[in-house]
Amino acid sequence: MDIKQELEKRILIIDGAMGTMIQRYQLEEEDYRGERFKNWHTDVKGNNDLLSITQPKIIEEIHLQYLIAGADIIETNTFSSTTIAQADYDMQSLAYELNTASAKCARNAIEKFLASPEAKDRKNAWVAGAIGPLNKTLSLSPDVNNPGYRAVTFDEVATAYTEQIKSLVDGGVDILLIETIFDTLNAKAAIYAAKKFFRDNKLPELPIMISGTITDASGRTLSGQTLEAFYTSIRHASPLSVGLNCALGATQMRPHVEELSQIAECYTSVYPNAGLPNAFGQYDEQPHETAHIIAEWAQEGFVNIVGGCCGTTPDHIKHIADYVRDFKPRQLPVVESTLFQGE
Repeated sequence: MDIKQELEKRILIIDGAMGTMIQRYQLEEEDYRGERFKNWHTDVKGNNDLLSITQPKIIEEIHLQYLIAGADIIETNTFSSTTIAQADYDMQSLAYELNTASAKCARNAIEKFLASPEAKDRKNAWVAGAIGPLNKTLSLSPDVNNPGYRAVTFDEVATAYTEQIKSLVDGGVDILLIETIFDTLNAKAAIYAAKKFFRDNKLPELPIMISGTITDASGRTLSGQTLEAFYTSIRHASPLSVGLNCALGATQMRPHVEELSQIAECYTSVYPNAGLPNAFGQYDEQPHETAHIIAEWAQEGFVNIVGGCCGTTPDHIKHIADYVRDFKPRQLPVVESTLFQGE
């Protein structure tokens, strides 16, 4: 089923937080290691992506909970599944396997869901290959005494993303989701890698969803771009959707959602945190509170895809799905083509 056809009919639901759900299992170091990595030379607790290999049943179970809650789009557990990010655990060599294993977990969950009574009249769900922003940035120096220094090059970032994209495609994802973008140059490396991968391998392009992060009330990304500048920077990718996620709760995100809905020529997506974290780093916003705010966006015609980020759970997603069900999706604007002729 073509996702664009569904986007014309209704607001689609993307899932909620993976990390929040993993925390509920209270896993210890040995749980992350499993039998295969029981003698690994560094600690691996916190490497949530590794669980797709060592605890696939848990990851499938989380995906399934989100599907039952109403999610149409399931994100793979691959936020950090690049050679660059996995270097923190000296697991660079596992990047390909992490992505294919995570894609398999998501696909298995969808197959189980669609074959279950909970699916009811649902006919499909989509796997979005999650591509995170990396733990290194191309626009900012990690050394305050040397602003020109970069910990990584554009080519290195593009190479890491190319491997991730190849393995996600090999794993059978339906969509590529470049998300939580705080540095647009990193995102542009991911876009470049995706376009080049499909072109070089003579494969039809998968739809690309792009989601940035506004980090504070200034309305800018961490690398300093306004929302309009961010959109202009990635517009050439002809994405399926452009959106916002993470960093802020729904209340703080509202003006940015409205602005994005006015400038985007593609579909819009928004999946905020469950409010702002408290002093202990926990998220207190209740499912009905998050859903009420997002429902207002839907009523105003701002959104096409909605869901949750940090702190959100299947209960949040269920409330969001229920609250926006009766609202029509945002209509794509009619973009006029202007021909500029020389003197």
